[in-house]
Amino acid sequence: MRRERDAERFARLRARMVETQLRQRGVADALVLAAMAEVPRERFVDEFLLELAYTDGALGIGGGQTISQPYMVARMSESLELGAWIAAHPEGPPRVLDIGTGSGYQAAVLARMGASVISVERDPELAAEAKARLEELGYWDIRVEVGDGSAGLPAFAPYAGILVAAAAPEPPEPLIAELADGARLVVPVGRRDLQELTVVHRVGKRLETERLEPCVFVPLVGRFGFPQ
Repeated sequence: MRRERDAERFARLRARMVETQLRQRGVADALVLAAMAEVPRERFVDEFLLELAYTDGALGIGGGQTISQPYMVARMSESLELGAWIAAHPEGPPRVLDIGTGSGYQAAVLARMGASVISVERDPELAAEAKARLEELGYWDIRVEVGDGSAGLPAFAPYAGILVAAAAPEPPEPLIAELADGARLVVPVGRRDLQELTVVHRVGKRLETERLEPCVFVPLVGRFGFPQ
């Protein structure tokens, strides 16, 4: 009975989060709003942080990493424009590369949006925990790989979208190279202490870059991230 009451309470908090933190801030993508109304964010945080699961901010998950602020998860997901990709490519689900698995929350949101998700995490322990959590929640089709996400994952390229949940000094060249025609790379770019959410859109052989808004993410660690 308590578990049912908790599920109902978190569902109300989730609905309020979608309305006040997403819709009222301009997030309008129907796929994003529906996904974030369904994915139980409370299942992706430690037990002592349960009551903070739907607050307007990032939360620590260990290993110096975080589960991103709900608004930023939504903004980055929306910036991939997967709805337009799906409309233009009805032959199958869009393959999306998620760099920085962390808790697995972002990967779950992308999967709910209809993407075939391949997620890369550098920390083997976090990767194993995220994989187990995602499978427990029924996300068997999300592939979790351990490795240097900044260097991309050419085995499954090209991608309909690439999302990086960590800050880079520049958009990593290997990730740009793995974009399909018409695809978008979404990545925070700037200094360690302050970045701009940046979208790189491949249009044939041309790259179009758009800077959306200021943000603060943990640094991307790896060959094409910040030096350690």
